[in-house]
Amino acid sequence: MGSIECALVPTHDVLVIGAGLAGQRAALAAAEQGVSVGILSKVHPVRSHSNAAQGGINAALNPGDSWESHAYDTVKGSDYLGDQDAISIMCEEAPEEILHLEHLGVTFHRNEEGKLGTRAFGGASAARTYYVADITGQAIMHVLYEQLMKHSGQVARYEEWFCTALAMDENGECCGVVTRNVADGSMQLFTAKAVILACGGNGQVWKPTTNALICTGDGIAMAYRVGAKLMDMEMIQYHPTTLAGKGFLITEGARGEGAHLLNAKGERFMERYAPNKMELASRDVVSRAEQTEINEGRGFPDGTVALDITVVPKKRVHEALREIVLVGRDFAGVDITREPIHIKPGNHYTMGGVKTDVDGRTDIPGLYAAGEVACVSVHGGNRLGANSLLDTLIFGRRSGADAAARAKRIEGSRPSRGVLEAEQASIDAIAAREKGSGRRVSEIKLELGQAMDKHVAVFRDEAGIQEALETVRRLKEEAQSAYVDDKGSIFNQDLLAAIELGYMLDNAECTCLAALERKESRGAQYRTDFPERNDEEWLKHIDLQLGADGPELSYSEVTITQWEPEERKY
Repeated sequence: MGSIECALVPTHDVLVIGAGLAGQRAALAAAEQGVSVGILSKVHPVRSHSNAAQGGINAALNPGDSWESHAYDTVKGSDYLGDQDAISIMCEEAPEEILHLEHLGVTFHRNEEGKLGTRAFGGASAARTYYVADITGQAIMHVLYEQLMKHSGQVARYEEWFCTALAMDENGECCGVVTRNVADGSMQLFTAKAVILACGGNGQVWKPTTNALICTGDGIAMAYRVGAKLMDMEMIQYHPTTLAGKGFLITEGARGEGAHLLNAKGERFMERYAPNKMELASRDVVSRAEQTEINEGRGFPDGTVALDITVVPKKRVHEALREIVLVGRDFAGVDITREPIHIKPGNHYTMGGVKTDVDGRTDIPGLYAAGEVACVSVHGGNRLGANSLLDTLIFGRRSGADAAARAKRIEGSRPSRGVLEAEQASIDAIAAREKGSGRRVSEIKLELGQAMDKHVAVFRDEAGIQEALETVRRLKEEAQSAYVDDKGSIFNQDLLAAIELGYMLDNAECTCLAALERKESRGAQYRTDFPERNDEEWLKHIDLQLGADGPELSYSEVTITQWEPEERKY
């Protein structure tokens, strides 16, 4: 069994949980302010899910483009649920961030003239997506990791440490985190003057998903459990092009290069749904169009439509979409340069998360969040492709800088020692469950994923969401007795999966409650029983907070600066 580490408690000014792009960018920004930083990750940093970002990163860098145009596209893409102050900051600061990355050594694609080249992405009025083939996230992440190594004197890296709970002091401020060292099972309390959550999204709540196995909503659940507000949890993006059954992502870059979507009759059906933008309408619009074709019997027998990349010159495919060539070959047995590949909408991204302001502050002093775990609400009801990498970097940097400023300003406080003992006891209790005492963790996880994919997906209605919520609540009960086979302490992934299951169930419950509450269709939330957008009643955020009797719902205003809501057409 795990042991409690009684050595000197590791203390940092700023503690970052998660080492993807948001976490690495936050750690670097804090280190530049001269404070001590610890960065914790449950996997090796370059195994973080930012790796999976294929298509690129948006910025209005070309002379003919403007940040205002980028911001308007983002606001429209969000179906007017995005907060316009935050969107303006993100779009205005984007060009400088791209140049910063380029100077650090990110090998962005260049055109014939040797200038930074762009590709077109959905919902954008200009080609403003900068990219590295179809491995943009991976390319940026490796460069930032090199920078972390350069700052190793100031940034301590704790790789393969799993966080189980946030630690609070008696004033209700966040001052640390309880962790388990994956390598040996020991428990450790880390203290800090500021904690930044950068732990990514919650895609594993759905099955299938484009998300890595590590995306289990840990940060969202940990923040929720200590009373932080969550926002826009109903807004779950289904990506239009994923491999059926497996959930592998086929980058939007394929459509950016000119690929067509076809139904089983060979029709380019987007003509009917988005005559101006066609395949490059926003993701929610394209996903609904595909699902409608499939539901109305114009899809293929395997419940898919086709993505035809053969219309893109072969040389260009091998240059700009080389990973997708391999995915098609290895996982679908298809040569995408010669024949269309079958795809369908699949779970991809959460627009909601821990509610923060534009500096990453949550409503709990000392607790920050950035990246997919957070909801600054730059994505509102629907995120535009290639805005997520931008979100991680801009708000990762801003939260790192603000957390460092806080650390310089305050005296550190200490959480009670009891928090570590309590976490150790709860983990020991999971490990002590007898084999056969309940269901396997994997069985519960599978049932959860299938229920969410069936009822809380592209199309939703009250009866379905209610059924999903009842399933989630039953699974919460069953999770209390789920047993683990591995009783050891070294790299016990079985035990971690049981903790992650608890995180996922909290995420799922909040998503279902918010989806039930929003009685309209906006962005990714399409209610077949309320098919219209209703600005009069629902142009507002849904907030969720853990109360004495469970989740409590409230509302907050959407910040509108210069773009008044209008009908959304592509």
